[in-house]
Amino acid sequence: MRLVSWTPAFAAALALQGCVSVSAPTSIAASKTAAVPVTVDGVPAGMQYLYASGEGAAVSIQAWNAVVGYVRAQRAPISVVLAQGATLAAPAWTSCGTKPKAVVFDVDETVLLNLGFEYDAASGQPWSDSRWQDWERTGIKQVAPVPGAREALAALRAMGVTIVFNSNRSAANAAPTEAAIIGAGLGPARHGETLFLSGDDATGSKKDGRRATIAARYCVVAMGGDQLGDFSDLFNAGQSPAARRAVVQSPAIAAKWGAGWFVLPNPVYGTALKGSRDEVFPPALHWAPTGGAK
Repeated sequence: MRLVSWTPAFAAALALQGCVSVSAPTSIAASKTAAVPVTVDGVPAGMQYLYASGEGAAVSIQAWNAVVGYVRAQRAPISVVLAQGATLAAPAWTSCGTKPKAVVFDVDETVLLNLGFEYDAASGQPWSDSRWQDWERTGIKQVAPVPGAREALAALRAMGVTIVFNSNRSAANAAPTEAAIIGAGLGPARHGETLFLSGDDATGSKKDGRRATIAARYCVVAMGGDQLGDFSDLFNAGQSPAARRAVVQSPAIAAKWGAGWFVLPNPVYGTALKGSRDEVFPPALHWAPTGGAK
C-alpha cells in the first residue's frame, strides 16, 4: 500500500450521510483528499469493495493468476525494472544474464490486507503517522492475505522464483512486518534479503533506489503493486490525474500491464485518489437532464 505503495493507509472520517473526506497520504506530495460515498451501513464504498466484495476478490485473483501464467511462460527473461536513465516516454530494459529470477511485490493491499487498521479507520479515526507506526508494530495478526496471493506466491516459489517484498513500511519495524507477512502465510520475508523497507536508503518513500538494489541481485521478471509508484517513481513526478492516466495508456507503457507489471485493485487510499470534478469529468463531456427530466 501505499507510498509508493503507500505511506500508511488513509484517514476515514465518517459522516452519518453524504460523503466523507478520506485523507490519503502518498509518497509524492502532501496529503490528498477525495470524497468517498458512504453507504447506509456507514462503511466507505471503497472499503466495502476491497475488503468484503466477491468482485474485489475476483479481480485480485485474476491479477494473481495472470502473474503466475506470465512468469511460467518466460524463457529468455528481461528485467522489468526500468533501466537507469530510462523515461516513461522512452522506457528501456536490461537483459538479466545469469541472475536468479525474482518477482517483486508491494506489501500493503498488494499481498496483505490491513483489516484491523482499516476497521479502526472506519470508526472515524483520522490517519496519523503515530497510529500507523503503532499498527506496524502491533497489528501482526489482524491482517489477511489478498485473495489469490498466498496460492500465487507458493506457485512462483515452486518454479524456483524468489519473492521479494518492497514496502514503504518503516525499516524500524522490520521484525513485526516480517511476522505479519509470515503469519499470513506469505513468507518467508527477511529484511535486507527478501524484504526492503522505507529507511533502507536515503530516498525515503521513493522505491526506485530499492528496486535498483534488488535488480542488481536478481532478474526481476515481474512486479506487482496497488499504486503506480510500485513500478516507477516517475509516475509520481508531479503529474496531474489526466497526465498520469494518459501515460499509463501510452503505447510503450501500456504494453507492460499484464506483461511484467501487474496492478492490484485499491479504491481505498493512495496516489489514485485525486482529481477535482472537472478533472475527473472533462468539461467537454458534461451532461445534464433536459426538459422536465429529474
